[in-house]
Amino acid sequence: MNIVKRIKSLYIIQILFKCLFKACSWLPRKNNLVMFESYLGKQYSCNPRALYEYLQENHFGFELIWSVDKRYTKQFEQQNIPYVQRFSLRWFCLMARASYWITNSRMPLWIPKPKHTVYVQTWHGTPLKKLAADMEEVHMPGTTTEKYKENFYKESRSWDYLLSPNSYSTAIFKRAFQFEKEMIESGYPRNDVLYQKNHSQYIDSLKEQYGLPKDKKVILYAPTWRDDQFYGKGQYKFDLQLDLALLQKELGDQYIILLRMHYLVVEQMDITGFKGFAFDFSHVADINEIYLLSDLLITDYSSVFFDYANLKRPIIFYAYDIESYRDKLRGFYFDLEKEAPGPVIETTEQVLQAIREYEKNGLCEFEEKYKRFYNGYCYLEDGNSSKRAAEQIFFRKA
Repeated sequence: MNIVKRIKSLYIIQILFKCLFKACSWLPRKNNLVMFESYLGKQYSCNPRALYEYLQENHFGFELIWSVDKRYTKQFEQQNIPYVQRFSLRWFCLMARASYWITNSRMPLWIPKPKHTVYVQTWHGTPLKKLAADMEEVHMPGTTTEKYKENFYKESRSWDYLLSPNSYSTAIFKRAFQFEKEMIESGYPRNDVLYQKNHSQYIDSLKEQYGLPKDKKVILYAPTWRDDQFYGKGQYKFDLQLDLALLQKELGDQYIILLRMHYLVVEQMDITGFKGFAFDFSHVADINEIYLLSDLLITDYSSVFFDYANLKRPIIFYAYDIESYRDKLRGFYFDLEKEAPGPVIETTEQVLQAIREYEKNGLCEFEEKYKRFYNGYCYLEDGNSSKRAAEQIFFRKA
């Protein structure tokens, strides 16, 4: 099928889906039905998971169902989590009749939100990288800068509530998403577990679950994706720049390393030859488990460092392409090299040196920076963000 026929075919399918969705919207509303989705139906994770578990554990009487991509249903079945396959006929009926949608990423534009549905957009990170309307240029495949911003604007018109982890994010979200409805500044629900389960008994149980040695320290490497490195729309590649051989040679007797790629990266990490030292944790659904497992984080420009800072553990910023990423691809909201609560470096040798420094002196060199960072971005998070957000969404008094 040539590209023109393919585009026409997709357009016709979208029109049919939209008509089907509108028809289902005429069915009676289900007053207590809450639909959840995380990262386009690929995960049981993030803020939607935290809100789901809060509602489930407190038995408020809601019907709670997940929207799941058919390729990612295994975890839901194993854990007996109620779900419906995304874009199935039952999915159309449930989404059209639901009283609430809770998701952390954008929904397809062809889905018209019913008037009776409250759309809660939780988003998925405190921003360092510029977002949506704040981006000067878009380098992603399948779109243009103008089209990307226009589509984001159209989508955000449907949001009724938008969650924010702090006042810094609130100001950016309002402007970048051009959001004019209600912001819920509650801290991120997904980070509650970092306060509730940060103890050795739980961490040891996770190491047993994943078959990790208990006598070694754990490094987490969690980089973000690059807008201009892709196979196609929504399918990004990642070139591992961290020298695992050097790290294994120098640290292998004391450490293991967990690799966690961004959910948009489709690359399978080749860790052949690093058995017992490097583990690909890209497909572990809950990154908070990996945060708790790790003694140290290596990242770049990913928002993971805002979340990880709640643990007050060492962070290394391996920013080997900082100039091109900051000045060409995305742009930053603040000067990372000045504000980062850890060293910003560009080579694996420097990563190794930074790990040695942390071993010797702990957070000492960055203690004041870390304190300022924590007070600026993590001050709302205390293990009760899910409760605060749920009270605003579901139980607000008139």
